[in-house]
Amino acid sequence: MKPDFYEVLGLNKSASAADIKSAYRKLALKFHPDKNSSPDAEEKFKQINEAYEVLNNGQKKEAYDQYGHAAFDPNSGPFAGHTYTRQNGPSNFTYTTNGGDASNFDFGGFSNPFDIFEQFFGSSFSQSRGPRLETYKVQISFEESASGVEKNFKIDGRDKKIKIPPGIADGQRIKFSDFILYVDVLPHKFFKRDGNDVFVSVNINLVQATLGDNIEVPSLTEPIKIKVKPGTQPNTLIRLRGQGIKDINGYGQGDFYIRLIVNIPTRLTRQQKSLFNQLDL
Repeated sequence: MKPDFYEVLGLNKSASAADIKSAYRKLALKFHPDKNSSPDAEEKFKQINEAYEVLNNGQKKEAYDQYGHAAFDPNSGPFAGHTYTRQNGPSNFTYTTNGGDASNFDFGGFSNPFDIFEQFFGSSFSQSRGPRLETYKVQISFEESASGVEKNFKIDGRDKKIKIPPGIADGQRIKFSDFILYVDVLPHKFFKRDGNDVFVSVNINLVQATLGDNIEVPSLTEPIKIKVKPGTQPNTLIRLRGQGIKDINGYGQGDFYIRLIVNIPTRLTRQQKSLFNQLDL
């Protein structure tokens, strides 16, 4: 029986994203086979990375919390029928679509555990596992990470056009045949990313919160109109399903959350105070 992913990382279901990353960092360093000579280190290392890949992904974590390991069973669960494939895209970009069919793969249909580790820590720990490739870094905007972008590079004196796929996150890498590209996603002034979900805070006034209103808010593509319901409370979250960031491994799309911040006036005129007193709320 496969071990519980939360137990593997020494966590419970209430663990935050920061808790998950912190636990992974500590355990992956401890059990990396290049650093740990115990006989079970490699198997433990694979379990740690498998647990991290699921719990660090919003959609996979939600499925796991609901169905357990059955979520990734090839014959049942929400991820059934997603066959593991490896494809060569533009400029020899290699990527994976993970899923239930793990018949030709020894890591339960998930990513190579050493790839996950290198994405998190860099390639210096795995030099003994093959020739070291030259590494480069590129900065892209938040919007470019969400929609994907083409960038022109000069690599070893040659001009190369590289496609960065939609959904790539800050710190992830793209491995090409002759080099590795690390992606640095610049922070956005008001969008925040959590997994594949995007959050934005929008200010409304007390009248809008009380009586309701139709307002325009920014999104990843173009401004959208939403309805503020009468009696809206501070920090209300409005969820727009499937309007977040595309999963880089092909598992659908995250959600877009709008947090409504109600501005409470700190200074009122005498007339305004009188009107509030008349309301007797």
